[in-house]
Amino acid sequence: MSTLTLSTHSGIAAIPAHVWDGLGDGNPFTSHRFLLALEESGSVGRGTGWQPLHVTLEEGGAVVAAAPLYAKSHSQGEYIFDHAWAEAYQRAGGRYYPKLQAAVPFTPVTGARLLARDPAMRQSLLAGMTRVAEKGGASGVHVTFCTEDEAGQGAEMGFLPRVTQQFHWLNRGYGSFEDFLGALSSRKRKDLRKERARAQDFGGTIRHLTGDDLKPHHWDAFWAFYQDTGSRKWGRPYLTRAFFDCLHQTMRDDILLVLAERDGRPVAGALNFLGPDAIYGRYWGCVEDHPFLHFELCYHQAIDHAIAHGLSRVEAGAQGEHKLARGYEPVATHSLHWVGDEGFQRALADYLDREREAMGEEIEALADFTPFRRG
Repeated sequence: MSTLTLSTHSGIAAIPAHVWDGLGDGNPFTSHRFLLALEESGSVGRGTGWQPLHVTLEEGGAVVAAAPLYAKSHSQGEYIFDHAWAEAYQRAGGRYYPKLQAAVPFTPVTGARLLARDPAMRQSLLAGMTRVAEKGGASGVHVTFCTEDEAGQGAEMGFLPRVTQQFHWLNRGYGSFEDFLGALSSRKRKDLRKERARAQDFGGTIRHLTGDDLKPHHWDAFWAFYQDTGSRKWGRPYLTRAFFDCLHQTMRDDILLVLAERDGRPVAGALNFLGPDAIYGRYWGCVEDHPFLHFELCYHQAIDHAIAHGLSRVEAGAQGEHKLARGYEPVATHSLHWVGDEGFQRALADYLDREREAMGEEIEALADFTPFRRG
């Protein structure tokens, strides 16, 4: 049997792009170019609390598995909240930070985190990450927004599965937005038609920009939107201005920018990423307030694009029960957690058992509030 060799890398550039991407599932956020943009722009790395420590497994001199891994000195930008765990751990006399996070920074999007052509390698990656944590003095390993299959494999080897939820729009073979509205109750259908009419009456035009249609001045406008939203939500934006320049250079074909312009000036925008079978809403912002324009740019326009391009779903990011009324449905998301302290791991296991039961009940209850016709 061949020996597997585990290596850690302080930057994604140390791993050839074709090797890394050859292990992935086409998700734009785990692509080499996205992770490189985060590092080259200074959005992660020194001084950010996200220190790259990517892992690879080699067999016979070839990389057969990999994972995006970071040493974390805080719990910000993760969207799977463990602040209470950190406080409890530290009250008990332990050091919760650093911890290891197998994740895409600032990106609450489900996708493969344990990249491998052979699924059997996933457990070897997890075992390798626990060894890295023990050797480096990290409290544990957290794999966030992984796939359900990865969650199952992790649970088999002692990682604790956690279930949270988001709202996704699911394409059930609709030929147009009107077809989608036809699946809703009469009152909800009427409400959404009125909402779209109000939003589109803001006095300007809405444009879809992707690929070479995206120009540097569009990123100047979007940076202003992003700064406004980021300062209100997080105190300061996670991403640097240079990150968007990197996107323009290497990922503009993976992007759909929905831009509202009035009197020749961009006034609001929603940034989406395009995957093989989904569109992912990530950031929104504006410099003028107009009724319902947020919902139009972020949710309805994304549905329009998904239907027109035969995509199976729209993932519109974390939180937001207002998405329910617009046809977005509650779905489960998954993560895995391992802490080296056995007593704390047992306490977490008990907590997560109860949380998963409650989350299942919440998802079931929220499904009753979707606007679809019953029966």
